[in-house]
Formats: sequence, C-alpha cells, structure tokens
Amino acid sequence: MSDAVPEPKIIVALDFPDGNGALSFVRDLDPGACRLKVGFELFVSSGPALVERLQQLGFEVFLDLKFHDIPNTVASACRAAARLGVWMVNVHAAGGGRMLDAAREAINGERHQPRLIAVTVLTSMDDRDLDELGCSKDVGRLAEALAGLAHASGLDGVVCSANEAQMLRRRYGEEFLLVTPGIRPRSAVQDDQRRVMTPGEAVRNGASYLVVGRPITKAEDPMAVLAAMNEEIGGAGLHSI
Repeated sequence: MSDAVPEPKIIVALDFPDGNGALSFVRDLDPGACRLKVGFELFVSSGPALVERLQQLGFEVFLDLKFHDIPNTVASACRAAARLGVWMVNVHAAGGGRMLDAAREAINGERHQPRLIAVTVLTSMDDRDLDELGCSKDVGRLAEALAGLAHASGLDGVVCSANEAQMLRRRYGEEFLLVTPGIRPRSAVQDDQRRVMTPGEAVRNGASYLVVGRPITKAEDPMAVLAAMNEEIGGAGLHSI
C-alpha cells in the first residue's frame, strides 16, 4: 500500500475583511488538511502581500477574483496571478471563448502555471435570477454551456454547483476539475447560498474540490469541523484526480 498523504480537497474560503483576521485564523489550520481561497474583499484590503504570506506558511492558494474583461486585460491579470505563485486562479466563462483562449495562452506562457478554471453560474443564483437577466436557459443548461466553452478553450476545469457536477463529470471526463462552492454540513444553515450540498453528496456527484467558508471559519472549533469534513470525503470516495 502507498503511504502517500492525499492532497487536500477542501478549500477554505477566507472571507475576512482584512489580512490580520485571516492570518490569525489560519494559524490554527494545517496546510496538509486544506487549501485556502482568497476572494475580492480580502485581496482588495490586503493585496498580493497576504497571498505571499499565506504561501510562506505552507498553504496553496486559490485566487478567486473571477476575471471578466476584454481578452487582453484578462490575459494580463492571469499572467500576474501566475507570477504571484498561486495554485489556482479563475476567470468568468461568460467572458466568452476569445477571453478564455487568451487566459489559457497567458498561463501557458509562464514558468509557474496555476490551474486555470472558469466560473459557470454562481451558486447564489437560481432559475428566477437568470430569468431576471433575460436568460432563456435554466441553471443546469447554462452551466453546461459555459463549462463547454471552458473545456473547448483548454481550461483545467470550472467552478460549478455540486448539483451540476454529476452531469459535467459525465460529459467532460475524469481530468476536468469541478470546484464546488455551496458546501454545507447537514447541521449548517445555507446563508446566502441556494444550491447547496453536503461534502459526501458533492463528492459522490463527482466534485474534485470543495469550497467551504462560514461552516469552518465561524465554527467554535474550525479544525474539528475540517477534520469531520475530510473524514466524510474519505468515506464518500472522492473523485480521483
């Protein structure tokens, strides 16, 4: 039997207003048990220096800024993220094929190449929200269409709801990464997420990585919650990457 330690599959969303709070929190975490996600608020308040500090502490970082702009601007942003040394970076698939192609080419040109994924439909949205935007597709069909754009452009995977993971896994195969937010233990409240699932349900649906925020960051014992989720993932037989 192999003694290799499985790579962390849970990505803890550091939804803190500043770097001091984030750094204070992660000092109690084990880099071998999770990765970290830095999003808009934390990056705007604390910038690349915080990302570098988290990496110095041994954590791999998912830079969740959902780049969505003209192709040249997104390519430049992806290039900067690669040079920052992050493990994963994302763009928004709604930017279209030319933007996705530019992002892929930018990453490919760098010595360090983070995993590049695309956001499909935010897990806070449902069919009613899409109807307000004038979109004729339901959430599942739109997620599939946007994932198809990402796959055609050679991206490593997508951010999607665990509800779409099974369908996308069947369609795009074993190597395509499916990063799923909206993960909640059965005992947790949904907060502002609408399309949610437990860790075990998500991995059985084919999820590659699970993004978990408040159920861990607001817990009285974050490491205990993280350990329980990792145990549930192991028992569910997480999709092998």
